[in-house]
Amino acid sequence: MAANYIVFISHAGTDTWVARQIQKCIIQCGADTFLDVADIDVGDDFEEKILEEIARSRELLVLFTPWSLKRPYIWMEIGAVWGQRKRIAGILYGLTTRDIATIEYVPAVLKRINLIDINELDTYFEQLEKRVSAVSPER
Repeated sequence: MAANYIVFISHAGTDTWVARQIQKCIIQCGADTFLDVADIDVGDDFEEKILEEIARSRELLVLFTPWSLKRPYIWMEIGAVWGQRKRIAGILYGLTTRDIATIEYVPAVLKRINLIDINELDTYFEQLEKRVSAVSPER
């Protein structure tokens, strides 16, 4: 496994099951993951752990759902990753690119990147596998 290629998965608590399924597929692509429900222990400083893991991660995968848009940590995580100039991949589930484009509080960066529908998630996994292979040729 390419432990040096970490994908930080950002999601709303309501979407934990879906996030865990995505996590399994990311691991099959050869990357490691950070998923709060799996990687933050009781007693950890939640916000400090989030910032540490964002710093270690190569990219952010955001699961955009009607619920996640209302989750402040989603926006904090996007801002932290964007500030580090890392890749932000957005997966739409129950939303469309038009929904994202018309919400006034959505940062402009999200209106510029290529967001994909969850039904096209295999495309993300194929591209991720190439990125992982590029940094870990033994795969």
